[in-house]
Amino acid sequence: MTESPSKAASEHSADVIVVGAGPAGSTTAYHLARSGLDVLLLEKTAFPREKVCGDGLTPRAVKQLVAMGIDVSEEAGWLRNKGLRIIAGGTRLQLDWPELASYPDYGLVRRRDDFDEQLARQAEKAGARLYERCNVGAPITDGRTGRITGVEAKLGEEKTPVSFRAPLVVAADGNSTRLSLAMGLHRREDRPMGVAVRTYFTSPRHDDDYLESWLELWDRRGAQDRLLPGYGWVFGMGDGTSNVGLGVLNTSSSFKELDWREVLKAWCASMPEEWGYTPENMTGPIRGAALPMAFNRQPHYTRGLLLVGDAGGMVNPFNGEGIAYAMESGQIAADVIVQAHARRSPAQRELVLRRYPRVLKDTYGGYYTLGRAFVKLIGNPKVMKLAAERGLTHPMLMRFTLKLLANLTDPTGGDAMDRIINGLTKVAPRA
Repeated sequence: MTESPSKAASEHSADVIVVGAGPAGSTTAYHLARSGLDVLLLEKTAFPREKVCGDGLTPRAVKQLVAMGIDVSEEAGWLRNKGLRIIAGGTRLQLDWPELASYPDYGLVRRRDDFDEQLARQAEKAGARLYERCNVGAPITDGRTGRITGVEAKLGEEKTPVSFRAPLVVAADGNSTRLSLAMGLHRREDRPMGVAVRTYFTSPRHDDDYLESWLELWDRRGAQDRLLPGYGWVFGMGDGTSNVGLGVLNTSSSFKELDWREVLKAWCASMPEEWGYTPENMTGPIRGAALPMAFNRQPHYTRGLLLVGDAGGMVNPFNGEGIAYAMESGQIAADVIVQAHARRSPAQRELVLRRYPRVLKDTYGGYYTLGRAFVKLIGNPKVMKLAAERGLTHPMLMRFTLKLLANLTDPTGGDAMDRIINGLTKVAPRA
C-alpha cells in the first residue's frame, strides 16, 4: 500500500529539526518536546554507538541529567565519584567536588554508547520523533532569503532519499558539523582546539571512586625520561575496565608533530604493571577525537539554524569537558526556541531567536575568554611543570583551581573563591 503524500509530508515535517542525537541534540529535543513542540531528532547511526570520550561526568553534567528526569542511581548502572585526584610532580592530591547549592556534590561515570542512548530514549519518551540511520546531507534553503527550511537525508540501510522540513533547524552534529559548513559557518582559527585519544583496559582499578587527572605525562622507556605534552586521565568504569586517555591542546608546540596514539602507549607503559594498562589487557582500539573549544564556530544562530554542543565549539578550554556544555547549550537553545514559537509574527520570532548567541555569551563568554588565556599559558611545558609542582603543595590553591577548571561555583552568595571566580568571568570580554 502506497503512503499518501499528505501523510508522508506530516511524518517528515515538524516545528523543529534537530540533527544529531548526541548529548546536545537529545537534550535539545527533550526540552522542546516537553514544552509541546513537534520535534524530529535525526541520528546518522543506530544505537548503541561508540563515541570517543573520557566517560567521566562532572556535577555540571549530573545536574542536566537530573533535569531530564533520568535515574542516576547506582542501581540504574551509574558509577558515582567523589571528586578529582590530581597527580603531578611526585604529588597526589585528592579533592572532593565542592558542596554547592547550584550543583550536586558528586560526578558520574558511564560508557558513551550507553549514555547517549539513554538521552535519546528520554527525548523519545518526551515526544521527540527519533530517526536512526538517518544520514543528513544538504540543507534545504529558501532561494529568496537563504534561510534554512529543512534538510535532505538518506534513511535506513536502503539509503532512501527523504526531505525533512521545519522552520527551525538545530545543528547538533558534532565537531565536523557538515550542516553548519553547508550554511557557510566555518571554524575560527583564533580559538583553541584539542585532541583526545583513549582506550579501555581490564584493570583492578576499575572501581575507583575518584576521577584521576595526570598533569605530567612521562615516557620512561628510553635511557632518559621524557616529559610528554598534554594531560592524562584514568577513569574507573566499575565494570572491570578503566578508561585511560590523554588530551593535548593545539597551543602545544608538539601538536602536529606527534602520533598521539603512540604517546598514549608510551605513557601507559610507564604505569605500574599491576594496574594492567598493558597491550594484552586492552579491550578495544585506541580512538581519537577533536575537542572544539571556546565558541570556535559562530554565529550560534543565523537564518533559522542554531548551533549547540560541539557544533558550536562549546568545549570548556580549562578541562576539555564537553558533555555538560553540550547539554546546557541544548537546554538554552530549547528555551529560546519555545519562546520564539509563541510569538505571533515572523519578525517577533526572529527577534527572540537572535538573542540566542547573546545568551550563550552572557553565560560562558567571560569564562571561555579566561580559558583561552589559560591554554596559551599551559601550552608552554615549563609553565605547566612549574604550576603542577608548586600548585599541588597548596591545597587551598588547588581547591580554588578545581572550582575554576570545572566551572563549579554558586552564582550568587557562595564562598570567597566563588566570588573571585564569578568576578573574573564578569569582567573578562565576552567574545
